[in-house]
Amino acid sequence: MGKAAKDAAFQLATASTAQKNKALAIIADELEANSATILAANAKDIELGREAGLTDALLDRLLLNEERLIGIANDVRNVIGLNDPVGSEIDSKVLENGMSLSRRRVPLGVVGVIYEARPNVTIDIAALCLKTGNASILRGGKETFFSNMELVNVIQSALAKAELPAASVQYIEKPDRELVSQLLKLDDYVDMIIPRGGAGLHKMCKENSTIPVIIGGFGISHIFVDESANLAKSIDVVENAKVQRPSACNSLDTLLVHASVAAEFLPMLVERMNEQVTFVTEPKAKALMGNAKKLCDAVDGDFDTEWLSYTLGVKIVDDVKEAIDHMRVHNASHSDAIMTNSLENSELFINSVGSAAVYVNASTRFTDGAQFGLGAEVAVSTQKLHARGPMGLEELTSYKWVGKANYLPRS
Repeated sequence: MGKAAKDAAFQLATASTAQKNKALAIIADELEANSATILAANAKDIELGREAGLTDALLDRLLLNEERLIGIANDVRNVIGLNDPVGSEIDSKVLENGMSLSRRRVPLGVVGVIYEARPNVTIDIAALCLKTGNASILRGGKETFFSNMELVNVIQSALAKAELPAASVQYIEKPDRELVSQLLKLDDYVDMIIPRGGAGLHKMCKENSTIPVIIGGFGISHIFVDESANLAKSIDVVENAKVQRPSACNSLDTLLVHASVAAEFLPMLVERMNEQVTFVTEPKAKALMGNAKKLCDAVDGDFDTEWLSYTLGVKIVDDVKEAIDHMRVHNASHSDAIMTNSLENSELFINSVGSAAVYVNASTRFTDGAQFGLGAEVAVSTQKLHARGPMGLEELTSYKWVGKANYLPRS
């Protein structure tokens, strides 16, 4: 698989934008044409998931129906409309010796993606990799095995019709973990590993891979309500960040509230989200939230927990600096926001917080490839090298230096 992917990547690197877009258009059409087969395979996954005791929330993430499949096909068509970054110049200059020097975007090569749950991820990854001239080796979760097999069949059929190598997108069919370990050591053929899943998956990849790994998709997301904030508008943002889709990686985990507005804001919070949310609080916050139906004392580790549920950590802080200090200790690396009308505090927050995405007076839920205008995303990176935040097309490219001269013999 590694050898085939590397050969495919060599051909993809010189494929025209028109040829890549043709393949994507065929994929989108074939997804709709083969909907009955894909949905039948997905029904098997859902049935096995129920037998395995998966929660209703997880089953909903796994579920495909006609509407969702049409949405996935349209997402592929959206990628067609995005600019192809391959071959574009990042910058250029002319050196004193007369050489014209530029940096030109090129594909990464072969991308290995290990992911869990949602079957739409298979299509998202394949579409973005194809558009950027990258071959991909995919390893999905056992929960969507039958769905993924049918989706990859559709992709490979479409590649053949577009006269591109079928090995441009490959899928590891066997569920053996040993095969994942082998993929992580395939540095002769694979250029990057992207895990999409929980902290355990990222830790395993980071510790065992001999290939560069993009770490992301998790991290504690915070909102700090400053003393200058408009409290009525802030409660709307907090509600969106917490309850719109609590299982998302960019949903709110910890709310930090300035001490001078806590007595007013925290009762507003309880009134707004009392029916849905369990509040995990430190003592000062708890004293102001007595009317909450579901109220728990925070214990060690709670403020380091990515809840992915209707649970919210709440803490009172004295100022923006204490909020920033709390976030530094408690893994603020994904998406974090400040509610404030103070330019000074907003700039301090932006410059101090080490997150991949930082917001002023906006919800953390905006950290998403589609919301950022990138089309789909292959992952949300929370590391500091190469790519940060939603990884769209440009983040799946590298660059090479290109020097042009008039037979320049030496420097």
